[in-house]
Amino acid sequence: MTNIEFHNPDYLFLLILIPLLAGWYIWKLKKLNATLTISSTAAFAKIKPTFRVWFRHSLMILRLLALSLLIIVLARPQSSNSWKNISTKGIDIVLDMDISGSMLAQDFKPNRLEAAKEVATKFINGRPNDRIGLVVFSGESFTQCPLTTDHASVINLMKDIKSGMIEDGTAIGEGLANGIRRLKDSPAKSKVIILLTDGVNNMGAIDPYTAAEIAKTFDIRVYTIGIGSHGTAPYPVQTPFGMQYQQMKVQIDEALLQKISDETGGKYFRATNKQKLEKIYNEIDKLEKSKIKVKEYRKKNDEYLWWGIAAILLLMIEGILRYTVFKSIT
Repeated sequence: MTNIEFHNPDYLFLLILIPLLAGWYIWKLKKLNATLTISSTAAFAKIKPTFRVWFRHSLMILRLLALSLLIIVLARPQSSNSWKNISTKGIDIVLDMDISGSMLAQDFKPNRLEAAKEVATKFINGRPNDRIGLVVFSGESFTQCPLTTDHASVINLMKDIKSGMIEDGTAIGEGLANGIRRLKDSPAKSKVIILLTDGVNNMGAIDPYTAAEIAKTFDIRVYTIGIGSHGTAPYPVQTPFGMQYQQMKVQIDEALLQKISDETGGKYFRATNKQKLEKIYNEIDKLEKSKIKVKEYRKKNDEYLWWGIAAILLLMIEGILRYTVFKSIT
């Protein structure tokens, strides 16, 4: 009955007749039993019913089975095959990540950079229909991974990101401009940059406000994330005795990040811990969902022929048995 449906399912209610007919047969059988008054039944104790007496009820069983199959034929069982034509127009997303030395601050565990990479990886895994690219910046910017649907490659390249790969500093304008270059010629219906930083723009030749205006021109939405706790945080500082951590004030240019997101139709978020960062990516995930168009084609085939043949065979067997084997007792 797998993939079987009925064109006239209302006829299936007639199956209620089957137990009613079975009950009527049992009631009628009891009424037909003859009665004989005798002083003792000892003389009949050794007489056993023949197989024909026991199996005479099979005639009614065959007839009820045939009737059940005929009702199913009336309901017109059909098998269906379906095909789905799925067309997707995904979203192109560039993850624009700050890898400056301050991203090693330990107000996130194990540090801001590793926490950001872990949360971003979960975000990538939840976007199977989108092309995703990866841009990093500190004192300058470069593309770690161009836009691709090969998310395994994006994740592997993200694992390779380390602070100190390029000159230290915070060139937010350079990072944003590099992300724009990855997206400006994209044919996607929606183009998005998720820019994450923990500092203040202090390097680079491109002004962040100018970069935001360019993003708006190319219809690119920029979601900005300021990552860092409020107050102070343990920052890594190079000393004559090696790298040590000192409590330093957290400085994030929230006004700049808010302006960039407002200018491009995005949204600004502040992540003060890893849990909030996860919620931010979840919210962005909901805001930027790909629309999937599904067109389904179905083909139905009538399957009542074999049910009808089975019903006829049962009636034929019942008729043959009735007028041969059980002729003398029916």
